[in-house]
Order: sequence, then structure tokens, then C-alpha cells
Amino acid sequence: MSFFKKLKDKFSGSQEQEQTTEKYTEGLKKTRSGFSEKMNNLFARYRKIDEDFFEELEEILIGADVGFDTVMELIDELKLEVKRQNTNEPEAIREIITEKFVDIYAGDDEMSSELNIQDTGLTVILFVGVNGVGKTTTIGKLAHQFKTEGKKVMLAAGDTFRAGAIEQLEVWGERTGVDVIKQTEGSDPAAVMYDAVRAAKSRGADILLCDTAGRLQNKVNLMNELQKVKRVIEREVPEAPHEVLLVVDATTGQNALIQAKTFKEATDVSGIVLTKLDGTAKGGIALAIRKELGVPVKFVGLGEKMDDLQPFDAEKYAYGLFAQAFEQKESESADETAE
Repeated sequence: MSFFKKLKDKFSGSQEQEQTTEKYTEGLKKTRSGFSEKMNNLFARYRKIDEDFFEELEEILIGADVGFDTVMELIDELKLEVKRQNTNEPEAIREIITEKFVDIYAGDDEMSSELNIQDTGLTVILFVGVNGVGKTTTIGKLAHQFKTEGKKVMLAAGDTFRAGAIEQLEVWGERTGVDVIKQTEGSDPAAVMYDAVRAAKSRGADILLCDTAGRLQNKVNLMNELQKVKRVIEREVPEAPHEVLLVVDATTGQNALIQAKTFKEATDVSGIVLTKLDGTAKGGIALAIRKELGVPVKFVGLGEKMDDLQPFDAEKYAYGLFAQAFEQKESESADETAE
């Protein structure tokens, strides 16, 4: 049984699996349409695997924002696989590419995509990232998900510098039915966090989601502010924050990777939330972030709806990225068999 067929069968096991698979397939439509077309053209034009074939494949992958280092490693592994199988037929490595994508993400058991939610007591999750990446929206959607799971959630309006940021978080608080701890615009973010953690503990909250500033006068100021916020939280809840999630916009491509590197240097980023994946034709950035930063993508934004923010799943990601190409191939094979 082919690797792709195994994935397809695996995801058809339950209604929930099928629904989330559909979200990935739909959310990656823009990436897949351009990516699959280029891949299909590549496989159609080459009768044998040679250096020209690998060079074009390299260009396609880099063009999808997979990342230079990741692409080079992937190409090297494909070349070894071609030698191992003693083949020069392009179709022989079509599925191997998909398997390698999954391996890049799911191959490291220590790199978990699951959130570090505490069994007892308060879990504090800090969100960082530049303005405009969808940080506040991500917080609102996660608040909704946690509340749906029966958890008591609170929000901390720590972005006190951006005009309208507090009000935006309050709108999400009203929409999801959770309390928002805030101060006035321009207040000390660390003071807001202090109030929020104390309030969350006294009210018996399970999860506190903390918004932070995305821009101050310069990068040094921003990073110093984030460090100060973390120290205040840690004083009130030892070992907190339990997660520091960096929110990046997938549509910015390599800029997202640069942002991730910058924040990782200054804060203990434990995971990435990759937003607006449905709005880009270069969805390979998830692989670049995982491979080049050693930080797992924990959530992906696959649409505008409340439940379109999904936990990252490497197999569903690969399936969503390659589905069109494989289904077309299966259809062609079925037609040939019928003839």
C-alpha cells in the first residue's frame, strides 16, 4: 500500500479525523494548487532522474518557502534513495518526497506539538510576535477552544502600547465569554501581568492567555519588556509561563523565519503559531521553521472561522500539501487499468 493511501485510510477512521483533514486540505488550497501544478509538470517532463531534474525540484521547493537548508538536506536524501532503489524513474520518488516531509516534522519525538497544559493549578501561556500577525485573534480562538473543552479561561491585555489592542482583546473576551484583565493604554505591561496572574489564581482559572506588545521604540526595548513580563509571571507562578508561543504570519514567507529567529534569541520560545496559512501560496514555511529553528509549530491558522485554528499535524499537513497530485495520479492509474 502506498504511503499516500495509508494516510488517506488513516484519516477516514472517524468523523473528527475527516473534518480536520478537510480543514488542512481546504486551508492549503493556495499552496497546493501552485505547488502541485509545478510538481506534476516536473514529473511529466522528465523521463529519467538526472541533475537537471533535481535542480528544478530544488527550485520548486525553495519557491514554496520550504527553506534553503531544508531543501538541500531533502535533495541529498532523495539522491541517496534513488541510488538505494537503483531507479532513475521520477515517479519512484514522488511518494518519498511526501514521506520525507513528514519525517522532517514527526521524526523527532522530543519535538512535541502538544501544549504543556498543567494537570492542576494555573497554566500560563504567553503570546509574542510583531504587530499584524494575528496574535490577538489567535488568543481569542484558543480561548474559545479551551472553554469548549470545559476549562476556565482568562485573558491578560498586556499589549498596552498599540492603539486599540486592549479593546480588540475585550471584543474577543465578550465573544468567547471570558474575563479580560486590563489597565489603561500605555500602562506597564508587567503590572498588567501581575494583576492578571493574581486574578486568575484567586478566581480559580485553569488557563491564562497573555497578550504582549509587538513593537516598542526598538528591538532591544521590546525584548527587554518581554523578559520583564516573564520574570513577573515566574515570581507568581513558578515554572511559568508554561508556553511561550510565537505567532508568525505565513504570508510573509522568509520574513516569518527571520522574525522567529529574532524572538528565539531573546525569549524561550516553546512553539510557533503559524497564521494565515490559507492566504499564501508558499506553505512550506512550516517545514523551514521546524528544521532551521528546532521549534515545533503547535498551531496553524487554516481559515477565518473560530475552529480553523488547528493543532499542527505533520501527516495532515503533508497530505494537504500533496493531495491533489496523488489523487490525480490515482485517477490516471485507475483509467489505465480500466482500459
